[in-house]
Amino acid sequence: MKLDDNQRIELIKYRISEAAETIMDVQLLVDNDRLRAAVNRIYYGMFYSLLALGLAYEFETSKHHQLIGWFNRNFIHEGLIEQKYGKIINKALNRRTQGDYDSFVDFEKEIVIEMLEEMKEFIAKIEEFISEKQ
Repeated sequence: MKLDDNQRIELIKYRISEAAETIMDVQLLVDNDRLRAAVNRIYYGMFYSLLALGLAYEFETSKHHQLIGWFNRNFIHEGLIEQKYGKIINKALNRRTQGDYDSFVDFEKEIVIEMLEEMKEFIAKIEEFISEKQ
């Protein structure tokens, strides 16, 4: 479905809002020692912000690897966004996959708290980049 400019803007706002809500969800999960679920939500918060970025640049996909590949090619490799953000999203995807699909996976609380801080920084960077585009 082809979006008009108003629909695209509304969907970008929605995805950014989803990412912000997910930060709050992760904090609740961490506070209640639901660390595997927190890792999952950390990744998805960043994924929602990348969906918004894709919309801002008229790139749409629901496929995780395709979206991250597009982000890495067009923003990280081109030097528009620092490399550390590519590493943050890739690490989160790997940990989310491990937590969702592997057996007997436990995450240390300190690692998850560090991931939460990286998530906040990642989402803020993507939001900043989107606002500069508009």
